[in-house]
Amino acid sequence: MLNEMSEQVETRIERKERTRRALVEGTLTLAAERGFAALSLREIARSAGIVPTAFYRHFESLDELGTTLVDEGVRQMRLALRELRRTPDARLSETVRFTFAQVAGREDLYSFLIRERHGGSSALREAIAFEMQLITRELVVDLSRIPLLDTWPTDDLELAADLIVSTVVDHIAEFVSAPLRERPAIVERTIGQVRMVALGMASWHPRATH
Repeated sequence: MLNEMSEQVETRIERKERTRRALVEGTLTLAAERGFAALSLREIARSAGIVPTAFYRHFESLDELGTTLVDEGVRQMRLALRELRRTPDARLSETVRFTFAQVAGREDLYSFLIRERHGGSSALREAIAFEMQLITRELVVDLSRIPLLDTWPTDDLELAADLIVSTVVDHIAEFVSAPLRERPAIVERTIGQVRMVALGMASWHPRATH
């Protein structure tokens, strides 16, 4: 009897997770056509095959659904990059390739995030901006640990980190819409540009010494 109850609970959990994923995937498909801010709860629920009232069993609001997508994309990317940085001697080129590897296969999600970064939903814009700021801040900490840069003022480190992050994000936007045959070149170009930023940093005179 206990086994039967366990199986029933597991089945309910699995069913709930399938519906939750259907809501997420349906949102990505619908938002690709009109943007997240233009979507209604009713049509998102319909895309997952549920009635509108059942939506609230999975998300408290459309904003929570949107921030869940941010968590799955930008936040998970940030945590994955943090884990990679713990690897001894993780090189710049490896970090950039790792970033694009995270994007590959999840183009719908990252296309959505790139569009919504400047889209109509303020909740999504703020959530994406917050996670991007965290990525930049963590990169600032990494840069400050490099002997050549350990005397740099925070403002200069933030300037460099923001330039690196912006360069990579711009190329991710290009990557997700590019044919597969063109993607390796985009990754290599990104690596080259980030290396040029690094070379420029080696010649930069921190503002405190200007």
